[in-house]
Amino acid sequence: MKHGTKAVTAMAADSSGTRLASGSVDYMRALWDFGGMDASMRNFKTLQPCENHPIKCLQYSNTGDRILVISGSAQAKVLDRDGFKKCETVNGDRYINDQSKTKGHTLSLTSGIFMDRPTSHKALIKCKNERGLKTVPTTCSYDRYGTVIALGCIDGSIQMWDTRQAFVKPSLINKTAHGENQVISSLHYSYKGEMLSSRSCDDTLKLWDLRYFQKPLFTASDLWTRYETTDCMFSPDDSMVVTGVSLARGQTAGKALFYDTKTFDRVHETEVTDSHVIKITKLNQIFVGCGNGVITTYYDIDKSLRGAKSCALKQKNRKKNVEIMSSQQISNPHALPLFREENPKSARRQMEKDRQDAITSGRGGRVASSGSTLSSYVVRNLGLSKRVEDDQNPRDDILKYAKVAEEEPYFVTPAYKKNQPQPIFQEVVEDNDDEPMHKKPKTS
Repeated sequence: MKHGTKAVTAMAADSSGTRLASGSVDYMRALWDFGGMDASMRNFKTLQPCENHPIKCLQYSNTGDRILVISGSAQAKVLDRDGFKKCETVNGDRYINDQSKTKGHTLSLTSGIFMDRPTSHKALIKCKNERGLKTVPTTCSYDRYGTVIALGCIDGSIQMWDTRQAFVKPSLINKTAHGENQVISSLHYSYKGEMLSSRSCDDTLKLWDLRYFQKPLFTASDLWTRYETTDCMFSPDDSMVVTGVSLARGQTAGKALFYDTKTFDRVHETEVTDSHVIKITKLNQIFVGCGNGVITTYYDIDKSLRGAKSCALKQKNRKKNVEIMSSQQISNPHALPLFREENPKSARRQMEKDRQDAITSGRGGRVASSGSTLSSYVVRNLGLSKRVEDDQNPRDDILKYAKVAEEEPYFVTPAYKKNQPQPIFQEVVEDNDDEPMHKKPKTS
């Protein structure tokens, strides 16, 4: 399943196994419906719930009707099954020294577990390091009964708090569980509640016995991870622990590694993709989120139920060809011009007609061909029956009718035909420009 092009850092499946939610560092969250998908494996909805914040954690409620979204912001959001926002936690006051006096978080969130009262917290836990100063928790997990909360902190410590007691000090603590200043990316309780697995960015996977929490039972090293959200989890019978490994230099693929909880020997490894293995979600099948935006699913044909098994064998939906019924054409050559339909022209003739140059084409188009102003265009095209060209000489146009006017006079000559048959013209008087203006004789 292709989520996108960036690393898949969060995944969650509902309890019924019909839907899967995935989140990435590209701020997008995708919803997958196994009942409606086919072999193309396409999600039915993609949204950006937290603006420009990467998705760090997703979790479905027990009923599957709501999704908790933890992003890089200080506010957690609860969405419904279709991705619409239901509620949002309040933003805490970051100017108060005692953070127990404010109702919300003040810095970016790292992990979360679903709760039915999202607008205000029921209790607040303060994590402290070995020197008694504040430390930042990076992951959390409930046990099977919901009575103990396990927190992994950035100072390398794992702290466990009993919810039935006051949150004054942890009931169990190991201050050197992992390397200092190395993010603990995942904590997971066994189904029996006797063991705990922890994954850290110090390239280790550790298995703990909660009855003796001073040192780990087993440790697996050289498990390089690039992302601070790499998961680990138990199998349903607590016989194996699985985690992901990023693509190291010189290697060709990211892997999912399986360890036996009794001996901690590596019993199996699977090459997933040519990128990093980050997120692993289990629902009678294993969903592996990778660094290249791909979600790989492993399932057993006989033992797995629902999930990807229900859509993997479906054929892709073929595109339906749209059938077009051509209507019959009626030709009436003797119709009136008002109702006559033009005969369809061939595509070639229509193209040649469209490509013909306009009349007197050039700068300005038709307006410029009839004059430099709009008024000249109106006069020459609407006021005159014949257009006047700009390069036309009016004297030459008048001399065209000189011979006709001399042979067949019509206007002036017939009026003087009886009284003055011989035309008399005014004598030409030479104008002397040297004389002053007041001494010049008047000629008219």
